[in-house]
Amino acid sequence: MKRYGSVIGLRPEKVEEYKQLHAAVWPEVLKMITQCHVQNYSIYLRQLDDGRHYLFSYFEYTGTDFVGDMAKMAADPTTQKWWAVCKPCQKPLDSRASDEWWANMEEVFHVD
Repeated sequence: MKRYGSVIGLRPEKVEEYKQLHAAVWPEVLKMITQCHVQNYSIYLRQLDDGRHYLFSYFEYTGTDFVGDMAKMAADPTTQKWWAVCKPCQKPLDSRASDEWWANMEEVFHVD
């Protein structure tokens, strides 16, 4: 199992919409997340001292082909529709890698 953390901005005018979307995630999207070996998936929201809103995502990957499973999820038509609804709410970080939407974070501490 490998843990993943990532961060992205959230447009201030979209905070309530994003919360409402995630209060009722589409069942097909949840099923695809599970099929792609993702578990313990959480998204946290925080307005930082700079006044901007940020989302922090955490999940655990239990499969053996992360790249393949993420490609499977990205190819799923329902997931694509879900992302099309969520992405306008988000504001990617300028410092993210060129192939990232959410910016990956480095794990610097963990204890069970």
